Amino acid sequence: MAARIRKGDTVVVISGKDKGKTGKVKRVLREEDRVIVEGINMVKRHLRPTPRNPSGGILEREQPIHACKVMPVDPKTGKGTRVRMKTLDNGKKVRIAAKSGDELPVVTE
Repeated sequence: MAARIRKGDTVVVISGKDKGKTGKVKRVLREEDRVIVEGINMVKRHLRPTPRNPSGGILEREQPIHACKVMPVDPKTGKGTRVRMKTLDNGKKVRIAAKSGDELPVVTE
């Protein structure tokens, strides 16, 4: 089954404390239906001093956000869009932006 959101996609947050912000998907957690997006859902983690990190401190990092709270960005309009699937003549499935009808680019890293 093809995924609506993939690693490397640019997405916009549609609800929650980070509503309206955009970021790049770093990781997709399929089992939990969540995604980790750069700069979104930042939390502070307090670390106690250890022999490896003697000063301890406060670390800020991204936490997973539910996949239903983000939408891929349409390449033509730059706004969030729903995703449709289209099967090409050669049997390959591609993701299509519902608003503009353009194909969503596949980012390879």
